[in-house]
Amino acid sequence: MTPATVELLLARHGQTADNAGGLILGHRDPELSDVGREQAAQLAERARHAGVAAIWTSPLRRARETADVAAAALRLEPSVLADLIESDRGSWEGHAVRQLAEVSPGLVRAFEDAAPDFVFPGGESIQQQIVRTRRALNVVATGVRPALVVAHAGTIRAAMLAVGREPGPERALPHGELIALAWTAPSGGSDR
Repeated sequence: MTPATVELLLARHGQTADNAGGLILGHRDPELSDVGREQAAQLAERARHAGVAAIWTSPLRRARETADVAAAALRLEPSVLADLIESDRGSWEGHAVRQLAEVSPGLVRAFEDAAPDFVFPGGESIQQQIVRTRRALNVVATGVRPALVVAHAGTIRAAMLAVGREPGPERALPHGELIALAWTAPSGGSDR
C-alpha cells in the first residue's frame, strides 16, 4: 500500500507566564496563564469548526491543559503521546532568550534559524527532535482524522522541518492557532 499524504492540525499550547516573560521552557512544566486559558478556549472553537475528531497532546502540563479545554468542548478524550514533548533545552531552560542572545548571539541565531546542526547546550539537538516528532506524527497520521496535535513551538518547528517547510523563529509561532501540515503517513491510516 502506498503511503498517503494527510492533513494534520498542529497548535502551540496556550501561553504561560514564562512564555510571556520570554523564558526558554523546554521540559520545565508551568501551568497556563489566564491569557493561555483564553487561547485554549479559542483553540477549542477553531477545532470545532475544523471538525476535529481526535486530539493528541504532549505530556507537559501546558499542552495537556490546552488539549483538555479543546477536548471538553468537543467531547473527546485527548491522547498523550510522549514523543510530542518539547525539546530538552539543557542549560538554557529558565533563561530569557534576550539574555542568552547577549552571551551567545551566534548560538541563539542558529536556534532561531533552526540550523540543522543546532544543539541546545547540555540538551537535545534539533535533529533528535525531528526524529521524535516524525515518530509521533506517524502515529497521529494513522489514527482517526481530522486530528489536532497540541504541542510546543519546538515540536511544530521540527514537524515543519521534517516536511521541508522552513519554520520561522519560535517567537513568531502564535499560541492556540491552528497550523495545517501535509504529512506523508505510513500506510494503514483511517479517516473519520
